[in-house]
Amino acid sequence: MRKRSEVLKDVAERLSFLSEAGAGFAPRRAQRPKAPVAPGLVTRKSPQPSASGRAEPAAPAVSRASGPKPPASSLPGAVKLSFPELEAQVLSCRLCPLAAGRTHAVPGEGSRTTELMFVGEGPGRDEDIQGRPFVGRAGQLLTKIIEAMKYKREEVYITNVVKCRPPENRTPLPAEVEACGPYLLRQVELMAPRVIVTLGKTATDFFVPGRMSMGERRGRFAEFRGIKVMPTYHPSYLVRNEGNKELKRQVWDDMQKVMELLGKK
Repeated sequence: MRKRSEVLKDVAERLSFLSEAGAGFAPRRAQRPKAPVAPGLVTRKSPQPSASGRAEPAAPAVSRASGPKPPASSLPGAVKLSFPELEAQVLSCRLCPLAAGRTHAVPGEGSRTTELMFVGEGPGRDEDIQGRPFVGRAGQLLTKIIEAMKYKREEVYITNVVKCRPPENRTPLPAEVEACGPYLLRQVELMAPRVIVTLGKTATDFFVPGRMSMGERRGRFAEFRGIKVMPTYHPSYLVRNEGNKELKRQVWDDMQKVMELLGKK
């Protein structure tokens, strides 16, 4: 059974996130002695993130989608893979060089019948060690966002475009995305979620390719094979820019649109 202090800490962190993000219903905490808080953010103008949230200058908008496209079909010869079979293949996969440097492949976790799916770029150091997606600082922030959306983490599904950690957390190469992409497509086919939230540019480009910056694309629903896609900033970008309240507010605005579509508001 969880201690009362642990429960109060979780509640305080969730209220802190909502308050920092500008949620009107979340009271701003009065002066409390050293209550735990989510990463603080101060308002300042910030460059736009690139793949997985790295900063880059905004690119000009184009009228026609471009960039790398996801694989057109599911896993060759295994279209009817079940979730356990799919995860087993991911764990033993050697389709690209990323497999050589991994500790664990990270298929994903959460509800397999969910209406809401979160997709990031690829595992980081903590994820590679534990074999679970989003368990480091960025993952802790993502969990707070999910709970603020009135879900439990286990009620949504969380995964990445590539299932093995790229060296030094670099952006996955096109060949790596092409090799690993069918796994993600099969996950989407098996779950058929109502909404996919793409975290950062790599995930956004996988489902809805384009040349616009994340700042121009976030907050606008797109569509992938009849499924609504909501692009937003990667939590790691918020962590790296923890002094910027505006970024957190924008992500919360994006999530409120998802909540409204799913009847959570």
